[in-house]
Amino acid sequence: MSFFIKKISEISMSELIRKKTRILGLDVGDKIIGISISDERIKIATGLKSIKRTGIDKYFIAIAEYVKLYNIALIIFGWPLQTNGLPGEQCQKTTNFIEKLSEHCNVDFVAWDERFSTKIVNNLMIEANMSRKKRKSAIDQGSAVYILQGALDFLNFHSI
Repeated sequence: MSFFIKKISEISMSELIRKKTRILGLDVGDKIIGISISDERIKIATGLKSIKRTGIDKYFIAIAEYVKLYNIALIIFGWPLQTNGLPGEQCQKTTNFIEKLSEHCNVDFVAWDERFSTKIVNNLMIEANMSRKKRKSAIDQGSAVYILQGALDFLNFHSI
């Protein structure tokens, strides 16, 4: 099965809202996948879950279950460009992950620049006096929220 990564400008907000679908956000890491979800109005991102990448493909099945449970039509995933703006090794790993995920989910996929997302979220958590232990367990989900909220803000601003 082949998959296609859409441009965010190709997404129709009115169509998503009309169909009462939601958007899932992913921060794909080597060890943990942070997952976030939009509200039905496609305005606000909320953390959903962090999944450890253990077991053969179990995490793909878990994400596919969220797609069905929450009527997801679109997955926005963090695109880990290098600081110079060019794709690197992590982009290839993410592409491989999304390609495998597309075998489990019949949704559209959009890449969103995630440069510095983990650093920004970590700094916000430090400012909120969150302990290291709590930050460690929440950072991936927080990054997924940050990625999705950025994309939602873009979609909402450009759909006016």
